[in-house]
Amino acid sequence: MESLRSVARKIFRAALKAVDPYKAAHNSFTVKGTVLSLGGKGQKTLAYDLTLFKRILVLGAGKASVPMAAACEEILQKRISKGIIVTKYGHSGPLKYITTVEAGHPVPDKAGLHAAQDILTLLKGSQADDLVIFLTSGGCSALLPLPVPPITLSEKKKLTNLLLKSGATIHEINTVRKHISMTKGGKLAKLAYPSTVINLILSDVVGDELDVIGSGPFIPDSSTFQEAWEVLEKYNLKSRLPESIIKHLQAGLKGKVQETPKPRQPYFRKVKNLIIGSNLVALKAAEIKARDMGFETLILSSQMQGEARELAKVYAAIAKEIVKSGHPFSPPVCLLAGGEPTVVVKGKGLGGRNTELALALAIEIQKLNGITFLSGGTDGTDGPTDAAGAIVSGSTYRKALKKGLKPENYLAHNDSYSFFKETGGLLITGPTRTNVMDIHIMLIG
Repeated sequence: MESLRSVARKIFRAALKAVDPYKAAHNSFTVKGTVLSLGGKGQKTLAYDLTLFKRILVLGAGKASVPMAAACEEILQKRISKGIIVTKYGHSGPLKYITTVEAGHPVPDKAGLHAAQDILTLLKGSQADDLVIFLTSGGCSALLPLPVPPITLSEKKKLTNLLLKSGATIHEINTVRKHISMTKGGKLAKLAYPSTVINLILSDVVGDELDVIGSGPFIPDSSTFQEAWEVLEKYNLKSRLPESIIKHLQAGLKGKVQETPKPRQPYFRKVKNLIIGSNLVALKAAEIKARDMGFETLILSSQMQGEARELAKVYAAIAKEIVKSGHPFSPPVCLLAGGEPTVVVKGKGLGGRNTELALALAIEIQKLNGITFLSGGTDGTDGPTDAAGAIVSGSTYRKALKKGLKPENYLAHNDSYSFFKETGGLLITGPTRTNVMDIHIMLIG
């Protein structure tokens, strides 16, 4: 009989396949003659007469932006006048009409800074008879770093590192980033106006909130300087940040710096935003695959949040109920969920939110048999590691003890990657070139 670990991997691959960015972009618009039709399944179709545009610019940033751009090239071909795509190191690919730049993620670097400057120059020079197609996917925020002067890139990098380690949610992180950036929070829409903009989005945030995905470069921003300041207060970061960032946010609080563009401003009248892939799409594909393999299935949620160790307790409680009472299903059962947990980093170990969640769950289910759990980032990268996540079972804890390893010690030091390096269980996929947050698969046989 096929092992539950092997089954979990197959279900995970089915989820990834469903959010392939090339197919998602290809399915979102078509060109027949001189008419571009934009829309997806169940969505209203919009038509654009390409003869009205002198130039088509294809721009974008994110870990999935290159395959999305490849789909644009196949559809538009020589109609593309110019293009720039920024992606994470190792996520590039061949493009004919569009320039690709690799840059730092999750901590921004100079390559991203220079690319952001080039994109701003193109948008500033765009006219009313230009069509801008922007490709947004996970990683866009870090890959388009252009801090408001006099804030430097190194100072923004320090802010990013502190926020990532604090346990702040992506909503909170982006609230701060939008208020010290020249590219985020609707500011690209302001630069592009009055050109026509089509923003194709592969969602990597809980709830698919448009102003949070990629820090919403073409979306009216609902957050404020006050909320950004409250994030710093919540995580006790004010005393640890460079003076330039503190002064800029304080100026914003006093009304001396203009707020990010808000709804009903003219910059957004010619912008169309379209989500072409999400975590729920991936979960539904995983559900179909699991059913085909003989499992009762249940999608718990695509909006799982919270500290990874606490979330592990929730998943463990559900698994224990199924094993004990057969509620809500008797085995074989496949529970599916997605979202983006957080990790409060207190130790000096190596790992990411998925390996941390998996290790915490292994501790919780140490006395149970017949349970396998996979936690994986759909982008193929879990924190600063080469793993997408990890796979554990009830035997993981016992196996570690036999090797003389104490799982609780690794968890206390946020050293989950090292734990799985020693015991086995790392989920290695390489760059998937997609990104719709994380997938959690619980199999109970």
